[in-house]
This record gives sequence, C-alpha cells and structure tokens, in this order.
Amino acid sequence: MLTLKQIYDDKAKVIAGLNKKHFSGAQEAIDEVLRLDGERKAAQQEKDAAAAQMNQISKSIGMLMAKGQREEAEAAKAQTGALKAKIAEYDEKMAAAEEAQTKLLLTIPNVPYDIVPEGAAAEDNLAVTIGNWPNQPMIDAIAKDGAVALRDWDGATDEAIAAERIAKSEKLPHWELAKKYNLIDFDLGVKISGAGFPVYIGQGARLQRALINFFLAEANKAGYTEIMPPTVVNAASGYGTGQLPDKEGQMYHCEVDDLYLIPTAEVPVTNLYRDVILDEAQLPIKNCAYTECFRREAGSYGKDVRGLNRLHEFSKIEIVRIDTPEHSDASHKEMLEHVEGLLQKLELPYRILRLSGGDMSFTAALCYDFEVYSEAQHRWLEVSSTSNFDTYQANRLKCRYRRAEDKKVTLCHTLNGSALALPRIVAALLENNQCEEGIRIPKALQPFFGDDMIR
Repeated sequence: MLTLKQIYDDKAKVIAGLNKKHFSGAQEAIDEVLRLDGERKAAQQEKDAAAAQMNQISKSIGMLMAKGQREEAEAAKAQTGALKAKIAEYDEKMAAAEEAQTKLLLTIPNVPYDIVPEGAAAEDNLAVTIGNWPNQPMIDAIAKDGAVALRDWDGATDEAIAAERIAKSEKLPHWELAKKYNLIDFDLGVKISGAGFPVYIGQGARLQRALINFFLAEANKAGYTEIMPPTVVNAASGYGTGQLPDKEGQMYHCEVDDLYLIPTAEVPVTNLYRDVILDEAQLPIKNCAYTECFRREAGSYGKDVRGLNRLHEFSKIEIVRIDTPEHSDASHKEMLEHVEGLLQKLELPYRILRLSGGDMSFTAALCYDFEVYSEAQHRWLEVSSTSNFDTYQANRLKCRYRRAEDKKVTLCHTLNGSALALPRIVAALLENNQCEEGIRIPKALQPFFGDDMIR
C-alpha cells in the first residue's frame, strides 16, 4: 500500500497517478487518509501530554506521603487514576484512526510511474517490441518511434477482420487439434470438475511437463532459486501481495479454514519475506516457482474462454525478485529480457506491451505484457505480465532491508513475472506449428519433450 511519506512528500503527484489509473475518488480518498492521520496525531499529542502530567504527579505522591500530607497524596493518586483513564481513551482513538486509515489505504491502488502511458483500456497500451513477426512495417515503426499505440495498429485486433481471416484460414484452432491428436479432453474436465478444468492426455500431458521443465531449467540458468510453495495461503498472504481485498471475488476461498487457492505463485513466494528485515548484501533475491494456479474468472464469457484461452486451473512458472530501490529498474529489465528469451527460443511470434494506466493491475507501478500470436485464431494471447511494484507490496508485507552504508532499515522493492503461463503457450505452439506430418516441436523444447513432432 502507499506510504504516508509518499503522500505527504507529493500529494498532488499521488492524486495525479491515481487518476491515471482511473481510480474513482482519488482526491477524496487521499484527503481522508490525511484527515485520519491528523486525528491519530492529535490523539497521540493528547496522550503524551497526559502521560507527562501523570508522571509528574506520580513523582510528587512519595514526597507528599513523606511529609505526612496524606490527604494531598490521595488527591494526587485520584488525579493519576483519571489521567490513566484518559490515556486509555486516547489509545482507543489512535487505534481506531489507524485501523480506519489502514483499511482505506488497502483499497487505494499503487501509483504508476511517469513512463506509464495515459489510457483507459487495452487499446491504449503501447507495443514496444515485436519479435518473430513478419509485419516489417510494424517492426520499423517501433524501431523508429520506440512504441506504437495498439489503437493505431490493425495487427488483427479488430474482431471483424479476425473473423474473416479465421473463415479463410486452413489452420485448425488448438481445441480441434487437441481432439485430432488426443492431447486434451475438455469434456472430461467438465465431467470431473466443470468448465475451465481440462484433462491433458498422452502427448498433451508430455508437452505440459516438457514446458514446465524447460521454463524451470531456463530460470535456473538465469540464477533463480527454485521454490516449491504451498498452493493454499492464508488471508494475511493475500493482503500482503494485494490480491485482498481487491480480487477477493476472483479467488477460490476455503471458508471453513479461511484459506485461499493461489491465483499465482507470486503470492506464497513473495510472502516468504513478510515481516523480514534483509541485509543489503542478500539483494537482489531471485526466486522461481512452478505451481498450479486457480482463478474463478467470474464474468468471463465468449471467445476468450474457448479451449485453453481462459481456464480456472492452469500451470505457470513465476519469477519473483526482492531488490533495492536503486537496482529494481535494472532487475525489471533483466526479467523482461528473460521472458523475451523464452519466447524467442520457442520460435513464437510475440509482442511486448507497456500497459496504460487504466489497464494496469491494482498493485503495479509499471507493467509489461507479453503476447503471442495465434495463427489459427488470428489474435494475440497474453502469456506473461512482468511488473515492478516499487514499495507498494513491501509496505503491506513489511519487507525491509538494512542498508550497508548507514544501517538504516528501509522498504524493499518487489517484482514478479510469468515465465511463463502454459495454456496460451500450448495453444500457440499447437496452432502455429501444425503441418501435414503433425505438430512440430521447437528445437529448444525437443530435449524436454523427447521428440521433434506430435504425430
């Protein structure tokens, strides 16, 4: 959550940033945070004054008793009793103001960096990189200007154009390929659990395992320590990384035990450092984890939920970093290069988007999405979000480090990204690599899959 120092140092910048994220009532929310802080400070001052007065009176009681002034001593004791009651009242006022302030701060999103583009939705995102993509004019435009707004580029994002291309295409969508080669059974998943829980079979299961092992091997080569965390977390962990209270309705909740199924490994892995003070020499910390992820995806419908496009349970490898404020920007760039390298090795057409303020997550200060192109669906599929959260998560987590120079304890920066989420990677691999002989397996993945083709 935002720090009070952040708000006091530049209130106008905070409000402008929240407006960029299209957070309704930014001015009112920040004013209320400051009002509650003023209320807490006023109660603290009253408490300190009462405590000082009580200490002074307490010191006089012994002297009065020694002089035989018992009546005056008893009156002084009565005064201290009344002051104790006042101090308890001030403590309650402070606690109530602080609780209300924290509760409000938990509902206020992170402030985006200046580099985040203005915009209310996905079409305002900026394409900053195109890779393995045959559209040379688009690549040239990005090389010249550094970024192109999606609203200014066709790129098969228009639904009517996509529908026309699908109708003319000889490429089969992945859900048909899955049936043709007996890779994934969506109906069995419905029978066992419900829609959005596919069953991977034979070569489909082997492809899943190959991708998991490939992504973990690449993370290991990049210096990430593998973690195998629980896939259920307590509410404190959800609040720590910002899924609660913002995304409570999207998480599966085990009500009897008050536990949540994780939507991403970001939650348990980042929470390893909750209430921890690290030494600067330990940073940056680089962790990765493979887990199953669970998302209710309430309200999802239409083409976005066909096949593997949107699931309730899916496999994902997450990379997480804990870093110093001075080095977090370099860490973010390294993470982006790592994810891009995976897509290059998988030989998939991809693009990297810098998300606009209105399309960013609640907790991110800066986010880049990676999307791969589906040749059968003629649309882009998101496969990774790689974000810098600045001190926002760390403040919730109380994740801090001790600076080597002056031993001052300060908040860390946290970062994470998908490297990668499997469902849409599988969809793109199947659709883009289909040929007469079967489905070609990219060279980098062949040692993990054990073959060069799905037949």
